[in-house]
Amino acid sequence: MEQAYRIEDLAHLSGATVRTIRAYQDRGLLPRPVRRGRANVYSDAHLVRLRQIAGLLDRGYTLASIKELLEAWDAGRGLGGVLGLVAEVDGPWTDEEAVRISRAELDERFGGTPDDAAVADAVELGVLEPVPGDPDSFLVPSPQELAVAVELHAAGVPLSAISDHLRELRGQVEHIAARFLEFTTEHVFARYLDGPHRPTDAEAAEAASLVRRLRPLAQQTVDAELARAMRLLAVRHLRQRLGADEEPDPRKNTQTVPISVETMQAVEKLVGPKQAAEFVTLAVEREVRARSLDRLAANHSSSADLDETP
Repeated sequence: MEQAYRIEDLAHLSGATVRTIRAYQDRGLLPRPVRRGRANVYSDAHLVRLRQIAGLLDRGYTLASIKELLEAWDAGRGLGGVLGLVAEVDGPWTDEEAVRISRAELDERFGGTPDDAAVADAVELGVLEPVPGDPDSFLVPSPQELAVAVELHAAGVPLSAISDHLRELRGQVEHIAARFLEFTTEHVFARYLDGPHRPTDAEAAEAASLVRRLRPLAQQTVDAELARAMRLLAVRHLRQRLGADEEPDPRKNTQTVPISVETMQAVEKLVGPKQAAEFVTLAVEREVRARSLDRLAANHSSSADLDETP
């Protein structure tokens, strides 16, 4: 037999306030109660609906969007696929598992000296999360991120500099993530999201499957590009550092010299567009060397003539 609840009982079981329940009724999110005698009676269906609303609010949906979703559900168009898509996007995007660490262990990993300011920074950044009821413990959502900080500190980087670097890096990575989402939305998910109607249950399930397939691509792309950029820039940086005290080599200096379009077209026709610049450079260098040799030879001839003069 279906349970019957007073509004106070429904509020207690659902976690919503009486005022919130009445507001949902006024907005059309929650059906009106059944009148029995002088009392308004709510059922299990009302309790289920309140829990659905709470779950969607936790996922960031607005009340207006929730109303549309629930109307689709009531009309038989399905909500399961949409909720599955939401759960897929809201799910973990990494294989890392959070670990718990004590304050004593944390201090030990960072040299044994307590640093309350650094801990506060880490909590603000989400690297550490306080454990309710246990002031001497923290939850570490990303053990890899904490391990990087430990290694940097052991190498001599101050904790304040590590925090500042993470703030800067996070902003740049969030920009990359936003661009990747814009890119995939434009070319992949627009057909599910930009139509005149909400996606059907089947379409939402298909979109959720695509999220699972595409999810690792962003990290793989960033990993590959970061490795390429680090190698390129690290080598360049090292060369600059090692050569900082050397005398400047005039041969490394460059200067822009205008060349007629006709000449460049002739060169490109001769050696191809990709080798044109290198060809011009080598041709000029050869001409310079040839003239230098001619000058040396002329000087030598003049000296020989003088030596032979009686």
